[in-house]
Amino acid sequence: MTAPVTGARRIDLGKLLPQLIAPVAALALAAAISSIALLISDKDPINAFKQMYDFGLTPDSQVEILNKASEFYIAAVAVAIGFKMGLFNIGVEGQSKVGAFFAGALASASFMSWMPGPLRIVLIIVVAMIFGALWSLIAALLKTQRGVSEVISTLMLNAIGGLVVTWLLNEHWGVQEPGAQIKTTGILPENSWMPGLPIVSGTDQKVLGFLVIAVILGVVYWFGIGRTRFGFDLRATGYNPSAAVASGVDAKRMVITAMLVSGAIAGLVNLPRMLGESHTYTEGFGGIGFTGIAVALLGRNHPIGMALGALLWGFLGRSQLILDLEGIPKEIVLIMQGVAVLSVVIAYELAARIGRRAQQKRVGVATAAPAGSAPLAPTAENPTAAEESK
Repeated sequence: MTAPVTGARRIDLGKLLPQLIAPVAALALAAAISSIALLISDKDPINAFKQMYDFGLTPDSQVEILNKASEFYIAAVAVAIGFKMGLFNIGVEGQSKVGAFFAGALASASFMSWMPGPLRIVLIIVVAMIFGALWSLIAALLKTQRGVSEVISTLMLNAIGGLVVTWLLNEHWGVQEPGAQIKTTGILPENSWMPGLPIVSGTDQKVLGFLVIAVILGVVYWFGIGRTRFGFDLRATGYNPSAAVASGVDAKRMVITAMLVSGAIAGLVNLPRMLGESHTYTEGFGGIGFTGIAVALLGRNHPIGMALGALLWGFLGRSQLILDLEGIPKEIVLIMQGVAVLSVVIAYELAARIGRRAQQKRVGVATAAPAGSAPLAPTAENPTAAEESK
């Protein structure tokens, strides 16, 4: 008789199917609710969705969707680092502004004119990560030393960070180009502009080169969370803090480390546009941090799931343009985005409960006495045990 293979991992369909069906059902529900809103507005939902689909497939739209998706994905990864440990870093918005501003201000300073372009790009990335991490450190210290909820502290630090950047931009380190209405950091030298990627045919527009960094970040996130000791401690602390502490994990150190990593990644959020499009930091940067929360929830903190969520969010954002031209309320897209996130959260929770119930049932069956087990040995207390067990 051949021994069973123990090294191969079995695919648990009872647990996998609900997880696969959940996002599809959630998006279908979001489309259904959006259709109701369209019908109330005397608009044809089929025509609206067709217009969104056709417009989203144009080459120019594909470029813009990929550009937005790279920003959304970086923000989602920053949020997911905290989520994996049970931390809610709501401060990606502020951390991204602080990181990009100081990186842009330093890289465009006159005393940095000697630096070669590629080295300047590296400097911008490193400085943005450092200042993003330092801004998140405030919330980490407040939580570990004073017990302040990171939700409250990071939310307040968003406003503080944005105001500090605006003050420094307008009063100290900002410049105003001829004909411009707002102040920005200095324009980066052309040799430090990140080249675009001509990966979409049928258009002269190029995808922002920072997309490559976003892809690398996703791979590093996958490896770091699933294949390293840091990732194991992070997930263990998130699943069961008491058990993690009992096994030797320093909970306070993990909180600080997780917030630093999350803030460092958040510092990269505005760099795709700054390095590949505007070539300077402007007050127009922002609004991506909160979207990252939605994308992380939509993708269940999984690197591939978040990538799909970022693409979906980029598609929905781009489709607002065609809805305006067709006289369809663009708020329909906002309704769809909100319902999609809410539906996905509910659907995954239901799927998790179904999976747990099915697993408990299987464990109960597996732990029951098998039919072909050996008969019980007779004892003085029960001399007929062998006959009873047959």
